[in-house]
Amino acid sequence: MLKLYIGNKNYSSWSMRPWVLMKEAGIDFQEVMVPFDSFDADSHFKKTIGALNPAGRVPVLVDGEIVVYDTLAICEYLAETHPDHALWPRDKALRAHARSVCAEMHAGFAALRTHCGMNIEADLRVQGKIILRDQPQVRADLARIVQMWSGLLEAHGGPMLFGAFGIADAYFAPVGVRIKTFGLPVPAGIATYIERVQQLPGVKAWIEEALVEKRFVVMDEPYRITG
Repeated sequence: MLKLYIGNKNYSSWSMRPWVLMKEAGIDFQEVMVPFDSFDADSHFKKTIGALNPAGRVPVLVDGEIVVYDTLAICEYLAETHPDHALWPRDKALRAHARSVCAEMHAGFAALRTHCGMNIEADLRVQGKIILRDQPQVRADLARIVQMWSGLLEAHGGPMLFGAFGIADAYFAPVGVRIKTFGLPVPAGIATYIERVQQLPGVKAWIEEALVEKRFVVMDEPYRITG
C-alpha cells in the first residue's frame, strides 16, 4: 500500500495537497503523520523525514521501494500510476494549462505564502486587514489568484477549475483556507468556489482533522504566542 508522510494538518499546506487529491480520487493509502517539533537537524521530524527525503521536508510518498518527495512530483507520479482517475484533464491543451497553473502556485505567490501561512483553526481576520494594508505584494498575489480562478471557472463552467475535480483544485485548496483564515476579500463567485472545494469529502475531512489536532507549534504561529 502507498504510504504518505505528512506534517501537521493545521499547518502543512504542502502535505494537504496530495492527501486531499488521493482521498478525493479514492486512491488507497496509509497516512504517516510526523508532527512538527522543530526543524533542527536533531529533531524527531528532521530525523524521520530526512531518512526518506534528503531535503527533510514533507510530504513524502512511498510506493514499495520508490520514494517520491515534493508535492508536484507526487501528483505527477499519482497521475502516471493511476491514469484511470483522470487527475489531470484528458484534453492535451487543458492538461498543459492545468500543469501551468499548478507550477505557478508551486514556484510563486511567495508574499501570500509568507505573510498568510496556513493555520486552519485560527481566526486571523484582523491580521489579514493589516497585511493587505501594508503588503502590496500580497494584494498582487490575491489579485492574480482571483483573475486565474475567475477565468478558469468561466472558461470551463465549473464546478471545479477545469470542470471536474483534479490536481489543480487540490493544489489550490490550501489557498482557499488561507483566504478564509485571514478574511481576504474576494468576489462572490470565488468565495462560492472556495466553499464548494471545502465541502468536498476529502477536503472536509482534512479540515475537520486539523481542527482537532490542538498541536500548537510556535514557529508556525507568527501572530499568536499561546495555543
